[in-house]
Amino acid sequence: MLGMALAALDGTVVSTAVPQIVGDLGGLSIFSWLFSGYLLAVTVTLPVYGKLCDTFGRKPVLIAGTILFLIGSLLCAAAWNMGSLIAFRVVQGLGGGALQGTIQTIAADLYPLKERPKIQAKLSSVWATASVAGPAAGGLLAGYADWRWIFLINLPVGLLALWLIARYLVEPEGRRQAAGTGAPQGKDGEGRTGRKGQEGRSEGNGQEGRSGRKGRGGRSERKLTVDWAGAVAIFATGTLLLTALVQGGVAWPWLSAPSLGLFAGALALAGVTVLVERRAAEPIIPGWIWRRRTISAVNLALGALGLLMVAPTVFLPTYAQAVLGLGPIAAGFVLSAMTLSWPISAAFSNRVYNRIGFRLTAVIGITLALLVLLAFPFLPFPGEPWQPALLMFLLGGALGLFQLPLIVGVQSTVPYEERGTTTASVLFCRQVGQSVGAALFGAIANGVLASRLGADTDLDSLAHALDHADDTLRRAVDAAVDYVYLGAAGAAALALLVLLTLAPRRFPVLKEHKEQQEQQQDGSPSV
Repeated sequence: MLGMALAALDGTVVSTAVPQIVGDLGGLSIFSWLFSGYLLAVTVTLPVYGKLCDTFGRKPVLIAGTILFLIGSLLCAAAWNMGSLIAFRVVQGLGGGALQGTIQTIAADLYPLKERPKIQAKLSSVWATASVAGPAAGGLLAGYADWRWIFLINLPVGLLALWLIARYLVEPEGRRQAAGTGAPQGKDGEGRTGRKGQEGRSEGNGQEGRSGRKGRGGRSERKLTVDWAGAVAIFATGTLLLTALVQGGVAWPWLSAPSLGLFAGALALAGVTVLVERRAAEPIIPGWIWRRRTISAVNLALGALGLLMVAPTVFLPTYAQAVLGLGPIAAGFVLSAMTLSWPISAAFSNRVYNRIGFRLTAVIGITLALLVLLAFPFLPFPGEPWQPALLMFLLGGALGLFQLPLIVGVQSTVPYEERGTTTASVLFCRQVGQSVGAALFGAIANGVLASRLGADTDLDSLAHALDHADDTLRRAVDAAVDYVYLGAAGAAALALLVLLTLAPRRFPVLKEHKEQQEQQQDGSPSV
């Protein structure tokens, strides 16, 4: 929990300290890379850490990631200009990727299927608390102490987390061996028993067909290898793609030479990555990630979730300030209604999916989210703060029913030695979806504003005028955010379509997870 708190807080705590940082170090024109650099590093390293978890075990990867994060924090506190601070934020992000992916994987390792919603709800509550407390803590430290304490405060918390991990986190011996030797091979070359390309029999007692290389049977005792070429290729591809998405329309126009060059470079490197991964003995992103219907469906559905989440997290505060006339703190509380209901809904989702299954629970959740998102444009102008807050509360409850069953479900369809890679792929797709959403919805909002207020008008140029917005500006922002929410509804519809057409009706939960659940229900010890 402490490790997750480090990663969660670091994404939000810097935002309110930007004026003090820029006043001390300068670099106003590039300060946005304080956030973009961290996000890029976290996102592109997720698949790498997922594979390392499956190869060497969770504990060494989590310890190494925590140490790297703390080194980055210490370097950030010692930064002498904006360029150095951005570089050290990237170092932080390299460690943050290990914290996010590995902790989610460990939660699935340590807790049986029946108990996972509770621990996942606790992890969600950490993120919810960070989204509210992070900006406040950053503002207090920057205003009453020094902005460098934003990073130095990570050291005692991180060292405590490191000590707890080293002392109390114990991986079962059999599972450490499984991670060190790779997935079991079958006679038919599927990596596990079962016919090639087939899904498991049914949720709770089936096994999903595996696609892997041929083996001689039994567990392969081969030397541990790391696909470093694949890791570099994935890192380079992700960096170019996310840089194009994050900076396009902000630092340069979408159809300018920098944007087109970055997208072309990302496409070329993606082709190189595919070739490298196909030839690798232990690829960072194995082909079975996309060949198995359950995993590919969850990846696409949660990618759509990342896309739609941009509407409330990025545009709702602007709506609350410009249209409702609220201050920054009050605007944050409108958004916090979603972070309150999400963990509660997630904690109780097991009562639903244990009865009707993972897919149907997620379908209900995303359908409710779709209706809530479609309701937002019908809010009265200017309206009252409780109206969008109520919608966000309902949205959080719906998304709790959507996200957690998919994560728990997909983790339950893979064995220990594939769980890190699977979890990382899910988180990676969600992060990429968020980057795509920020670029897409930003373009939509700016297009609406330009059509109503003038060709050179966008959200960035209006940021300073939100506190004293006139009726024309307020109506323009209201219309822009309405269109963004309609776009988010489109993303929800896409997720619903993926679940209905691609996801199997019953997730092929492995027998080991089903046995743990049955033993808990019978009161006998879990294995």
